Amino acid sequence: MQPYTPPPNPCRFGRLRLAGAVLVLGLSLGGGASRAGPQALVLHEDFEGSDFSAGGGLFYKNNREQGAGRYVFSSATARKGKQSIDLSVQPQCATPNGLCSERAEVWERPEVLVPYGAPVWYGFSMKMAEPIPTVRHRYVMAQWKREIEPDAEGDYSPLLALRLIQGKLAVTVDTDTGSFIAAGDAERPRGCRKGEAAAGPPDDFNQFRALVAVEPGAAAEVLSGFSGCTPDLIVTPRGGTLPALESGWIDFAFLVQAGPDGNGRIEILVNGQWIASVTGHIGHEGPGLGDNMYFKFGPYRAGAADVWRIYYDDFRRGPACTNVAPAATCAKLNPPVEANTLTP
Repeated sequence: MQPYTPPPNPCRFGRLRLAGAVLVLGLSLGGGASRAGPQALVLHEDFEGSDFSAGGGLFYKNNREQGAGRYVFSSATARKGKQSIDLSVQPQCATPNGLCSERAEVWERPEVLVPYGAPVWYGFSMKMAEPIPTVRHRYVMAQWKREIEPDAEGDYSPLLALRLIQGKLAVTVDTDTGSFIAAGDAERPRGCRKGEAAAGPPDDFNQFRALVAVEPGAAAEVLSGFSGCTPDLIVTPRGGTLPALESGWIDFAFLVQAGPDGNGRIEILVNGQWIASVTGHIGHEGPGLGDNMYFKFGPYRAGAADVWRIYYDDFRRGPACTNVAPAATCAKLNPPVEANTLTP
C-alpha cells in the first residue's frame, strides 16, 4: 500500500512565506543573540496580581464554550511566588458527548501573536488537580494553532498539543501535508521504522495526528488510536521521560516552529530533561488559514459530568531557550542551532 499524499494545494504558502520571513532569521535555538526585534517576543506572566499583567500578553476569552470555565488567581498552590492561576471546567453540555466542548483556556492576545513558521520558545508550569481523569476522552491542557479565517473549510486541530490520554501525559503533533501508512500493511509489515512517528488515519482533509511523546507505562489502549506511521514526522528521543501527572508541578519548555512544507521543528524539555526533537511536516496549509500562530492553555474537553481543574504558573515566551528555561537546561541542547538552519 502506498502512503497517501495530498494533491498540491494552490494556496500553498502564499501568506506563510511572507509572514515567516519576518522573524525566522532572528531567533535562536540555543540562546544566542537575536537580530529581529526580540523584545517584541518576550512575555512573562507570574499570576501574582488580581488580573492579567500588561507584560504577559494573555487574556481569558469570553465565548460560549468558555462559559463552562472559571479562572481564579489563587494562593492555594504556586510553582513560584504566592499565586498561580486556577482554571477549571464544569458541566455545560446538555448531553456529555464528543460533539460539545467545554473550555477554560487562557489565550495569547491578538496583538502579540507571532508569524506562523517563526521558531519561538514557550515555557510554563502546570499542576493537575486530583482526581485525574482516566477515561478515554478528549482532554487537552495546552495547544498551539494557526489562525483560522471564518470561511475556512474543515476543523483544523492544534499543530502541537499537550494531552491527557487515559490518565497519561502525552504530546501530539498534527499536519495536513504529510503521508500516512497503516501499520501491518506491505509498506510497514512490522510497524513504524526507526524515527517515524506513530500516527492516526487521516480525515477527509488529510489531517492526521501523530504521537511524539507519552508518559512511560502507557497501555496498549492508550496507543490504539495511532494505528499507523508517518515518514514525514521524525522523532528523535533525547533521553528524558515525561513525568506522571500526579507528581505535582511540572515545568515545560517547547521550541515551536510550524513547517507544513517539511521544515518544522519542535523541541520538548520537561523538568530540566530534554525529552525529544520532532522535525518534518508540522502544522497546516489548507485554505482559509491566517498568517499567525497562537498559543492557549487550560482544560479543554468534550462534554463531561464532573469538574476538571488544572493550575498554571510562570508563563514565559521568547526568542531563546534561556528566556523560558534555566541555562543549565538549555545547555543540554547540544549543539545549539541557529533558527535559520532549522531543517529536518
